[in-house]
Amino acid sequence: MTEALVHIIGAGPGDPELITVKGKRLIEEADLILYTDSLVNPELFVNVKPNAVVQKSAGMHLDEIVAMMAEAVSKGKKVARVHTGDPSVFGAILEQMKKLKAEGIEAEIIPGVSSAFAAAASAGIELTVPELTQTVILTRAEGRTPVPEKEKLIDLAAHQCSIALFLSATLIKKVVREFLEAGWTENDAVVVVYKASWPDEKVVRTTLGNLQDDMRKNKITKQAMVIISRAADEELIANNTFESKLYDKTFTHGYRKGEPAHE
Repeated sequence: MTEALVHIIGAGPGDPELITVKGKRLIEEADLILYTDSLVNPELFVNVKPNAVVQKSAGMHLDEIVAMMAEAVSKGKKVARVHTGDPSVFGAILEQMKKLKAEGIEAEIIPGVSSAFAAAASAGIELTVPELTQTVILTRAEGRTPVPEKEKLIDLAAHQCSIALFLSATLIKKVVREFLEAGWTENDAVVVVYKASWPDEKVVRTTLGNLQDDMRKNKITKQAMVIISRAADEELIANNTFESKLYDKTFTHGYRKGEPAHE
């Protein structure tokens, strides 16, 4: 791919080592770095060029952000637009790319580690356990920003699969109500991860019935990934149910002939 004039880079969830090699290189080569400062770790900018401009964007509106990038590009400068996690998930990048396109500027997206997967890693869980759940939904509860009619949380929850909730820490009462109405039980497992991969990360293991109280006790009101999944049940580690066929010695596949099962 021809190098884009603006690189939209996923910084990962927080740990400065959880960025791609390509993303790190492009940041260190950039003349202008615009980053979403709420969750992007500033340690990523320790080795930038001495004359690079590093600008926080939380206090800027869209037109200001695009104008700053466009001006830098017009002067032949390399621009890194750095987003938390993976920019393709709740990254608000579409409107930036459209306005850049209107200015004749192309953008290339560099993927990053999503906070959903960093949270699952911190909790030590597999989101897709054979015969238990094979689907992961990444979504959010409806707040000030509406969701499409066919993507209401209660309808998604009815699938009874692993669901990772972004941007929903302040709407937990609504979340619990809609999951219970969708057929989940108060005993179903939930993992809440505050600031996944940061030094002050906090992992809270709970259930739907205790979710609201446990979040309040731990003072978690923002910057949290809420994973509601039967795959988050700690009891799965203690037993041998729901194991995949991949490493089953009796299972034959293209790379290995299975051994006969013994009675």
